[in-house]
Amino acid sequence: MPVIESTYNPSFLFKNGFISTVYSGLFRQVSLKQERERLTLPDGDFLDLDWSFSKEQSNQVIILLHGLEGHGQRPYVTGAAKLFNDNGVDAVCVNFRGCSGADNLKYRSYHSGATDDLEAVITHVLSLKKYHSIYLKGISLGANIILKYLGERSDVPEEVKAAVSVSVPCYLQGSAEELHTLKNRLYHDRFKKHLVNRLKIKQKQFQDQLSIEAIKSIKTLTDFDDVYTSKAHGFKDASDYYTKSSSLQFLNTINTPTLIINALNDSFLSPECYPVKEAQNNPKLYLEMPKYGGHSGFIDKNNNYYNEKRALEFIKSMLSNK
Repeated sequence: MPVIESTYNPSFLFKNGFISTVYSGLFRQVSLKQERERLTLPDGDFLDLDWSFSKEQSNQVIILLHGLEGHGQRPYVTGAAKLFNDNGVDAVCVNFRGCSGADNLKYRSYHSGATDDLEAVITHVLSLKKYHSIYLKGISLGANIILKYLGERSDVPEEVKAAVSVSVPCYLQGSAEELHTLKNRLYHDRFKKHLVNRLKIKQKQFQDQLSIEAIKSIKTLTDFDDVYTSKAHGFKDASDYYTKSSSLQFLNTINTPTLIINALNDSFLSPECYPVKEAQNNPKLYLEMPKYGGHSGFIDKNNNYYNEKRALEFIKSMLSNK
């Protein structure tokens, strides 16, 4: 589909990508009642799912995926859940392996291309025999997982009606390079610190697979992906992981109505992460590139973010067109 012209125009302060990104990550608050369910995965590990519900009994549900080192209570996830709940749609916020506050059981955890766990969640939701319509929405890493899931297979359940991916690093190599630049040093170091701290905990449980010396060698996020992400998930190295897990290569085969929202001032994204050609060549793929928004910082009125309102609008429009 042609590229969608965006109407997002925040106040002057939040036209700054850094300010909107940091404000959204550190200061936004959302009040939402959630109920936790533990889902056992096919390999014996688990995911914790945080459910919230609309006031009326609903046969619609949205599955929400967080970003790197996020979880199911982050405001960029619960904000969407609350908005959809208020509009008659149940929501399940997925905590990736090890992200719910409880360490996962396996040496592997989660990564940008781990679509098997999303498939397990969708299978579980379908097994409830309650929902006729399933929607998907992801932020950053979670957004890449959704796009890859939709494009890599021909057997997407018919109940999956629409998807929205926001601030998506669909070309992982380019985004990794951007995160290592000086302008993103603050983000890079924060991510690396959290990841390495969690890896130290995992090393105590899996000493035969990971040494303290290997952890000490991690100086960058790419080092982390070389030392842990790639090895724990069946890739040769970080480059192989980025190549095989990037969703960009799967966009042409997506057959589910899907909206991508990537801000032009998102400092995490490389030029390849704005897939204009792919959107123009796939009638199911819609691309919106707001001038502002930073990385998942689409601040708007009444604590409802622009990307969340657009997700609701898009999904409603896709359903009405059928």
